[in-house]
Amino acid sequence: MTRRCELTGTLPLSGQLRSHAENKSKRKFRPNLHNVTLMSDTLGRKVRLRISARALKSVEHRGGLDAFLLKAGNDELSAACLKLKRELQKAQAEKAA
Repeated sequence: MTRRCELTGTLPLSGQLRSHAENKSKRKFRPNLHNVTLMSDTLGRKVRLRISARALKSVEHRGGLDAFLLKAGNDELSAACLKLKRELQKAQAEKAA
């Protein structure tokens, strides 16, 4: 399983550790991933996702999972999140009609 955030698409970055003597050694900057269960208000069910701590803050800031998914671009979402986004759009279209 890739260390990738399902909502923001954050991947590990590579860099260097630098000592006081300016020696270089390779290292990885991995995203802070957590398994969380988020509630979808429109669909009325829980969704389990593996997201970064920063993405969780963004979800809370935007007002929940539904608002985050509807505003997010399709290129950064995982396949499961894209399916969930389509279900949300379909449910909102039925509610509006």
